[in-house]
Amino acid sequence: MFKGTTILCVQRDGKVALGGDGQVTLGNTIMKATARKVRPMAEGKVIAGFAGSTADAFTLFERFEAKLKAHNNLLTRAAIEMAKEWRSDRMLRKLEAMLIVANAEHAFIISGTGDIIEPEDGILAIGSGGAYAMAAARALMRHSQLSAREMVQESLTVSGEICIYSNCELTILEL
Repeated sequence: MFKGTTILCVQRDGKVALGGDGQVTLGNTIMKATARKVRPMAEGKVIAGFAGSTADAFTLFERFEAKLKAHNNLLTRAAIEMAKEWRSDRMLRKLEAMLIVANAEHAFIISGTGDIIEPEDGILAIGSGGAYAMAAARALMRHSQLSAREMVQESLTVSGEICIYSNCELTILEL
């Protein structure tokens, strides 16, 4: 598991929201509180977030965006091709990051081990605070009528209050 961030994706009622905290940690020191770890892609049709090494994540963002372009912004096809390349390319295999990518219909975690994980319940999380955020989102999904965006905001706030590698300076994107 990657330390230093919390990324959460929630799909609900035809909407998808993806958010991340803003903390950048180096060892046991907070280096920055307002980093943006989520971004739009494919002319705003896809949203993506990362956990792990920043430089590695930007490399992955660039590669994934190229896959989207090559496959007419088809998220599933681009995710499969990205995972295949990431798993087989020597340089990419050494990258220490994970991605969550989503559009209005699908959401996936993509890892360097070739995993492409689509949620059964519409909730995905990565990073050191991911389990906290996922637990909060699952409880909210079962016991509230909050929107996807509101669930991401509340769940990331809970995680930021618990995980020492996360904070409550949130960036949230929605489709």
